[in-house]
Amino acid sequence: MLRVIQPEWLDQLPADDPLAIGSRRDLRRVNAWMGNAALLRTLVFQSNRSRPLTMLELGAGDGTLLLRLAQRWPGDAKPVTTVLLDRQPVVTLETIRRFRNLNWNVQIVSADAFEWLEQSGPRFDMIVTNLFLHHFEPEALGRLLQQAALRTDAFVALEPRRSMLALSGSRLLGLIGCNRVTRHDARVSVHAGFSGQELSALWPSPDGWLLEERPMGLFSHGFSAVRTTVEP
Repeated sequence: MLRVIQPEWLDQLPADDPLAIGSRRDLRRVNAWMGNAALLRTLVFQSNRSRPLTMLELGAGDGTLLLRLAQRWPGDAKPVTTVLLDRQPVVTLETIRRFRNLNWNVQIVSADAFEWLEQSGPRFDMIVTNLFLHHFEPEALGRLLQQAALRTDAFVALEPRRSMLALSGSRLLGLIGCNRVTRHDARVSVHAGFSGQELSALWPSPDGWLLEERPMGLFSHGFSAVRTTVEP
């Protein structure tokens, strides 16, 4: 199956559009159905020798997936400071409150990921993404990964797997009540997803990094890059 990138409807709708609100609610259900919080937790803890104290999520959406990761965080861990970055500020005050109750310090940033990463700014112990990288053509994605590599020692991504099984699964989302935006975008996401070592091939340089890329769960594709050398 060739990789094909097409616009997703949710990205083109205003944040307060009823279809967009419904689709974000659907995505929480889809993430739960796919077990993405558990899969992301696996990537995070396999990719960091020590628990990250600073974290950036690219394309964070409403922040609820990372909140589920925070809820699975070891209770004796030190506080985590995290930046949730997305073009549309849709993280609710209730979600922020729940992060803070877990001793996570949260900053919401509304910005374009490329522009924000290309500015001078803080480094992070880890950068995470979920269902974000598949939006980009290879040239743009390579540029994004290059900028991310300059800002972190560990990068993990959970993306759609480009496979006939995942495509078949995307066609069943109407059975769990997903609206037409979600159903459309799910099919588009699978066609734009990843397989094999496609993300590893786009990482700026394998030297000084441990790269791992593999299928995860029934429908997901995981990627991690962990720095193995100390920066000067």
